[in-house]
Order: sequence, then structure tokens, then C-alpha cells
Amino acid sequence: MPYYGPMHQPGLWGQPVSNLTVVDKVPPEIMHLVDPHWYQFPPMNPLWHSIIGFAIFVLGVISIIGNGMVIYIFSTAKSLRTPSNLFIVNLALSDFLMMATNAFTMVYNCWYETWSLGLLMCDLYAFFGSLFGCCSIWTMTMIALDRHNVIVRGLSGKPLTNTGAILRILVCWLIGVVWGILPMLGWNRYVPEGNMTACGTDYLTDDWFHKSYILLYSLFVYYTPLFTIIYAYVFIIKAVSAHEKNMREQAKRMNIQSLRSSDDGKSTEMKLAKVALVTISLWFMAWTPYTVINYTGVFKTANISPLATIWGSVFAKANAVYNPIVYGISHPKYRAALLRRFPSLACSDSPPAGDDKSLASEASGITSDVNSA
Repeated sequence: MPYYGPMHQPGLWGQPVSNLTVVDKVPPEIMHLVDPHWYQFPPMNPLWHSIIGFAIFVLGVISIIGNGMVIYIFSTAKSLRTPSNLFIVNLALSDFLMMATNAFTMVYNCWYETWSLGLLMCDLYAFFGSLFGCCSIWTMTMIALDRHNVIVRGLSGKPLTNTGAILRILVCWLIGVVWGILPMLGWNRYVPEGNMTACGTDYLTDDWFHKSYILLYSLFVYYTPLFTIIYAYVFIIKAVSAHEKNMREQAKRMNIQSLRSSDDGKSTEMKLAKVALVTISLWFMAWTPYTVINYTGVFKTANISPLATIWGSVFAKANAVYNPIVYGISHPKYRAALLRRFPSLACSDSPPAGDDKSLASEASGITSDVNSA
């Protein structure tokens, strides 16, 4: 609601007190979407808009370049055209599209210090953010389940085919479409965030019809993927650790030092533990702030400020930056293909030894040894 009174009134000690609020610059056509909660807050310092806009711009550029290279390398290198790597390509695609549709839109609004693109773009911005975010989350879950199938089940597991991978990818997109479109159909709604430069789900409306969407959304798009990923990596580490222990015991019974270098075994365990720790930690860091903000609004456990609302979006978008590193650059064959196509990006004259197979395939070979022993 625009303010038509005096800009300042005298306050304590003669200092001017502003009567403006964070809502005053919001265009009239979307004013009805702004929750009364935000009328109590003064405008954000323009410096914050500049900092956030610059940060999102940098994240957008890095993410688009990084994910674009992952898509290009994995799609064109024959050695990387495997069913499992379809998940990595899909993850890079969803992250690429999320930043392409959200990052520069938010930068534009930070320039004007409010949502300036109208009602339709508010819905589309939030829909695309939810769609691509859900798809990325569930794709990471599929990657964890695929690694669990390869490493834990080994030869007893059903090999992943191109058809199976494509069907799972379609499920990821379907989950994203369903949860993204429901607010546009009336279950919950998309509204400007407290900083008024981004749009998201309505977590402040005080009725359980709206709240139920937030709670079920978090169940299917936060808790279920998170605990699935934790489950998969815990059992992956246990399987590799158990195998290495059996190998050492077998070597002792045969009166030889080791069937495989004990250092190699410990190295494999440590690599898997690090992959698991990094994957789970980054996933948790990316999506937990947004969940906490939504829960704070639903249960009214704290007084949310406009500045606080933006950090959930920033952390979630940062996920699209380090996903290419965690799932792409950490892949040895990807690094080798990247070196061949872009030699200037190499940090050494030749690819490191052992680049012919990934950590997952390395652990898969370990599990195969277990089954054949």
C-alpha cells in the first residue's frame, strides 16, 4: 500500500523517523498477495539489495557455465554415455534451468528494490524455482540409490539400463511439476517473499489448508530425499568397510601381507566417506535454511524479517553452483574429457593416474570381488 503521508516525522532527540515500509514500492497489481506481517518492517537498506543482487548474479554466471559444461561433456563424450551418468546430466540440466530462469530475474528486481515484473511473472518465477529445485533434489536421490544398488547389492542388484534411468528421470520431473503447479491451482499460493524481490510459497497465511501444503511438501521434497540419501551412503560405507575387513582377514589366513594394498583399501573407504559426508552436508546446507524459514512462518515460532527470508533462496541457489563440482568435476572420466576438450583448464600436464574409472565403479569392483570370493 503506497504511503501518502509525510516522509519523515520528528522522533526522539529530534532525529527523523521514517514511516515507510518494505511494502511501499510493491506494484498495486500484486499488493493483495502481500501478507500483513510485512507491513511492520521498514525498507531494507539499499546496500543489502546490491549485495544480494551481486551475489545472485555471480552464482548465476558460475552455475550456468559449470552446469553447461557438465551437460556438454557428458553428452558428447562416448565414454561417459552410461545410464548412471544420465542422472548427472539431468541434475546439471535442472540446475542450469533453475538459475537461467531465477537468478537474473532476481537481480533485475534487486535493482528496483521490489518485485517489478507483475503477477504472472511472480507465479512463473516461483513455479520454475519449485519445479527445478524438486527435480534436482530427487535426481540427487536417484544418484544415491543408483550408487547403493551398484556398491551394496553388487552382482545381486539389477543393472541400471538407459530405459530405467530415463523412467526415473521422468519421475523426478513429474514430482517437480506436481508440487510446483499445485499452488497455482489453489492449494497454497505463490506470493512475494519478505524482501519483495523474489516469490515463493505462502507460509504466513494462518489456515491449515495453506499450512498443509508446506508440511506435505517438506515431507516429500525435503525429509524423504534427505533420509534416503543418508541411508544409501551409510550402507555404501558399511559395505566397503566390511569388504576391506574380509580382504585383510583372508590375506592373513593365506600368510600374505594383503590381497590388495591395505593403504588402497583404507583410501577407498576414506574416499567414500568423504563423498558421503560432502554430499549430505552440502545437501543439508542448501535446503535446510529454506525449510526452517517456512516452518517458522507456519508455526509462528519467531518474527521473520525481510532480510532473513532471502538467505533460504541464496543457499538453495548456491546448490546449483557446487553440484557440478560434487557430481561432475569429481568424476575422473569427466576430468579427462574436460582436459581433452579444454586443455587450458588443466592444472597439470597430464590427467592423474586412475582416471579411467570413477569411485563408484571402483567400489563396484570391490563388491564384485566380495561376491566372487
